[in-house]
Amino acid sequence: MAAEEPQQQKLEPPESDSEGVNSLAYDEAIMAQQDRIQQEIAVQNPLVSERLELSVLYKEYAADDSIYQQKIRDLHQKYSYIRKTRPDGNCFYRAFGFSHLEALLEDSKELQRFKVISAQSKEELVSQGFAEFAIEDFHDTFMDLIGQVESKQISRAELLASFNDQSTSDYLVVYLRLLTSGYLQRESEFFEHFIEGEQTVKEFCQQEVEPMYKESDHIHIMALSQALSVSIQVEYMDRSEGGITNTHVFPEGSEAKVHLLYRPGHYDILYK
Repeated sequence: MAAEEPQQQKLEPPESDSEGVNSLAYDEAIMAQQDRIQQEIAVQNPLVSERLELSVLYKEYAADDSIYQQKIRDLHQKYSYIRKTRPDGNCFYRAFGFSHLEALLEDSKELQRFKVISAQSKEELVSQGFAEFAIEDFHDTFMDLIGQVESKQISRAELLASFNDQSTSDYLVVYLRLLTSGYLQRESEFFEHFIEGEQTVKEFCQQEVEPMYKESDHIHIMALSQALSVSIQVEYMDRSEGGITNTHVFPEGSEAKVHLLYRPGHYDILYK
């Protein structure tokens, strides 16, 4: 089976004569279950793995699973390596962040452009109403890592270690989520058409973008790609017919700098 985001098992509310006690016990049970799931995931998966041969994917599916085996063969025509991320709901942001910063180790021109737009991003968020005191630590961590890449003070192995340090890695994820939220809200007239139900763009951001462990979809990728002007190519591998992965580039028609593999509920990093 592919690595997918953890599925929360259904818990039956405990019996109680008091509705308040009943609700509290149910909430505590849910929280305890989520903690157990996260602990199990943490033990089994690093936040970002070493680079692996793409052929490891074959072992994740049954030999007679013709749909996925065929799509892995197709993927192998374009890519040679994969770097896996922990399936904790933050995988898109972590995969994007590591992949792009890793590439910047060898691309000084793009590094300077990325540094400027990243430095300016905090003031843009503040001008939108985000509290400076609430976001500056996350921005500082983001800029500090970019600075280490710029000054050549960090190797690829050290960059990987930073992304596997829970505190540093989560701060980077938080800031990328804030950038995504900020862009969605700045361009709300466009993105409101992608949101189902009666939610406003701001409500969607508060509930589905800014909180940790919330999964990402097209709308998140579109927004972050445009917020940082970094092209992202995603190979979608699912059970659809055709025998090949479906490729999407954000924004459409651009030359991708980050390559990701999507399997239902999860993103990993690809290398050509």
